Amino acid sequence: MIYVRNAWYVAGWAHELAAEGLASVRILNEPIVIWRDAAGGLAAFEDRCVHRLAPLSLGRCEGERLRCMYHGLLYDRAGRVIEIPGQDRIPANLRIRSYPVLERHSWIWVWMGTAAEADEALIPPVVGMDRTDYIFAHGQLDFAAEARLIYENLLDLSHISFLHSESLRHGEIWARERPKVTEHERSIRSERWFRSGSLNNENTEEARDIYYYWDSYIPGVVISYSNTYPVGSADALNGGAPDLNQAMRTCTGSHAITPLTDRSSRQFYILAGPHRGDETVYDSTRKAFSEDKAMIEGQQRNIDTLPDQRFMPTTADRAVILFNRLVEKLVSEEAPQMSATAPPLGASR
Repeated sequence: MIYVRNAWYVAGWAHELAAEGLASVRILNEPIVIWRDAAGGLAAFEDRCVHRLAPLSLGRCEGERLRCMYHGLLYDRAGRVIEIPGQDRIPANLRIRSYPVLERHSWIWVWMGTAAEADEALIPPVVGMDRTDYIFAHGQLDFAAEARLIYENLLDLSHISFLHSESLRHGEIWARERPKVTEHERSIRSERWFRSGSLNNENTEEARDIYYYWDSYIPGVVISYSNTYPVGSADALNGGAPDLNQAMRTCTGSHAITPLTDRSSRQFYILAGPHRGDETVYDSTRKAFSEDKAMIEGQQRNIDTLPDQRFMPTTADRAVILFNRLVEKLVSEEAPQMSATAPPLGASR
């Protein structure tokens, strides 16, 4: 699988990294140390000291500087070596790679491509836990599988009918009806209506139509929205998109898939609902995530056993196909810039 590098990848949770704290992460096979200076500002370096390639994540924050704790080299926030204990002369070009990094929507994001191309506007509109109009659940899962398989699981939700038949209990409507799928500049949107009574697990005392849509952003962030409307809304709109500002209730789920290595990935998630009392819904959702994990890791084992076997697409794969084409297009466009940086992770299948 190839991955877009001029994009923001989620590296971790903002609230878990304290001032003067360090965290070792791996993204696209690259070891990275993320650290906060004493004032709380973020920095991200390759996790290798220039001297003997010792991990800087085992280092020490000293104000706005980072000290390697193997032989004591000191780095400023730009990644330049500014002190070598016992040595007066320091070559001016002695530095390590630094990455653009910032925190937004409860996550720490790292730009993996050309630093000059880093654009904060490209961070997807995740519903972060700083919002006061929602209640939240959050977590993460590690997969022994390539990130592509997790993307595709979230792009094609027809699997809900069967893989999650016991956890979510929605019936077979997800598999029997296809969503409308549209392509945008750096995302794919899928959308559909559920008319009142069409989902097996509905509360019959709260009849409603549900408009569900999910946006899949480069490099691998999926944001889903479940909006409720009065019964008859779907028919009145002939299945078209409603006014999102008139929803009776809105729930969201934000998922960020980060490729760690060729065969390992991490999924970060934030679930948001507007009312107290909805927390029990998160229990079934977490169970569904564990079902996804077991299936995707089994899928990866089969792929590794039969690496030349090709997938057979169905009509449910439209969003998957469009997203993969978008990735290929963006990777092709950035290829001249990437020739001077790290190569893409893995190989295109």
